[in-house]
Amino acid sequence: MVSFLVTIAILAVVLLGFNILMGYRKGNITLDLNERYTNLTKQAEAVKQELKKQGKTVDYEGNGYYIINGKRYVVKQHNVAMGGVPLQRTVLTPAK
Repeated sequence: MVSFLVTIAILAVVLLGFNILMGYRKGNITLDLNERYTNLTKQAEAVKQELKKQGKTVDYEGNGYYIINGKRYVVKQHNVAMGGVPLQRTVLTPAK
């Protein structure tokens, strides 16, 4: 019984860590863009287009900083393999 509870606790911690790593945190905006971007300016344009499709107001300030619906965010990129295909996940976190 104790080993079962320990296993459940370990799985919960792993799942929580994975979610944090993938950018799923309260206040974050997570986007999966169709293309991979190495140029910050081109990525900014793609992020702006995607957020505008979602009905948000977006201004790009430069250097990875955005104003989205009146709040300031900074971009963080994660590269993830989904089914063997690399995916660039863009996470916008509230700037401090």
